[in-house]
Amino acid sequence: MASLPFDTSGASSRSPSIREPQQINARMDRLPATPTMWMLVLMLSFGGWFEFYDLFFTAYVGPGLVKSGLYSTTTASFFGFSGLGAFVAASFAGLFIGTFFFARLADRFGRKTVFTVSLLWYSVATFVMAWQDSATTINPWRLIAGIGVGVELVTIDTYVSELMPKHLRGRAFAFVHLVQYTAVPAVALFSWWLVPRTPFGVDGWRWVVIIGALGALIVWAIRRRVPESPRWLAQQGRYDEADSIMQKLEAKVAQQYGRPLPAPVESAEPVVAKARFSEIWQPPYRRRAITMLVFNLFQAIGFYGFASWVPTLLVSKGVTVTHSLLYSFVIAVSNPFGPLLGMAIADRIERKTLIVLSALGIAVFGSLFATQTSPAMLMTLGVLITLCGTLLSVGYHAYQTELFPTRMRATAVGFVYSMSRLSAMFSGFMIAFALRHLGVPGVFALIGGSMVMVMGAIGFFGPRTNNRTLDEISH
Repeated sequence: MASLPFDTSGASSRSPSIREPQQINARMDRLPATPTMWMLVLMLSFGGWFEFYDLFFTAYVGPGLVKSGLYSTTTASFFGFSGLGAFVAASFAGLFIGTFFFARLADRFGRKTVFTVSLLWYSVATFVMAWQDSATTINPWRLIAGIGVGVELVTIDTYVSELMPKHLRGRAFAFVHLVQYTAVPAVALFSWWLVPRTPFGVDGWRWVVIIGALGALIVWAIRRRVPESPRWLAQQGRYDEADSIMQKLEAKVAQQYGRPLPAPVESAEPVVAKARFSEIWQPPYRRRAITMLVFNLFQAIGFYGFASWVPTLLVSKGVTVTHSLLYSFVIAVSNPFGPLLGMAIADRIERKTLIVLSALGIAVFGSLFATQTSPAMLMTLGVLITLCGTLLSVGYHAYQTELFPTRMRATAVGFVYSMSRLSAMFSGFMIAFALRHLGVPGVFALIGGSMVMVMGAIGFFGPRTNNRTLDEISH
């Protein structure tokens, strides 16, 4: 797969026939699956790898933070800022701020610029956090890092949805998650090796965090290989740049395809260079926004309630710290298999159906996990919960980007997605409180109830999106 030399500095003036956003969209949607298209997805996935590493190291460095005396596992009060729940809450507070307040910058300044800046932001803040010596200094830097992660995740989802044709969107998101979720076994492995130790006199959890900060080195290697979204450029009236990128992309794809590209079939998304936030509350977007707000409120409790607490939950069931990290690593290795399965079925099964079935699996397998003490059963059920969780993630990350038009995609997705961050922030306290007073069964009762709400929201109110153009879904 060759890199893509996307340089639009020499773009020339074009005839009015190509100066239409709907024509750019149609040209993008007719592109076949070739190595060039998958290379674009791979490059964006590398940026997302470090974001997932950050999201999930919360769980795996938790035992190390407790062992070092910086945090306690639970707290007597609900909002206990010296407990591990506060570290989790700081992570998601930052994610909420990033998604709610700053994700819309991608609609103003472009996908590529925000993709680059947010990854650099996260890397620097994470590196600084790694050297803090108390909960009161770790939490603020964790929050600052979370802002960058929140912006990055929304930008990547928006970017992928716009660079992929309609017949590849489901598989493209599954592939992105396949790459991103390899970060989970990686962080689990590093934690298993490092957290119980102090290499060179430095706590192992700090080394795990520092590894995550290396994303800054990767971003400069990939930023020149990925073009700005032609759909976004066209929507902004920058048709020459959009056309220049499309010509280069079409030439490479056609060369690999070995025959003429299919003829573009135009749709009609109106030219609105700058969307208003109030447009989210107009039909048909109002119902979609409310549906996704409810969905994100509850999915985060279910998804992160397990993913961010699995080593601690195992310790609460009597497993030692070292063995809990080993079991967690075995569970974490299964993370890429959900997206791998998603690549086979994501464009064949309706997106909303995939979400509902995945949520059902989390509820059922989580209930069984709460009753087990056998290491083999704990790991088996942990793997099944993880598979369902990653399939849920594949489904909804693609789904929520499809529900809103290009002119406000990042703004709308950032808004509805921010609810999951707000929910996950409080879920840290909720899980810690439930674990203290109700034990592991109480934790999974909370998770199961959340998944029931997820199934109801998407199953009854979510529109169908599979194999439809973004313009068709928007209208």
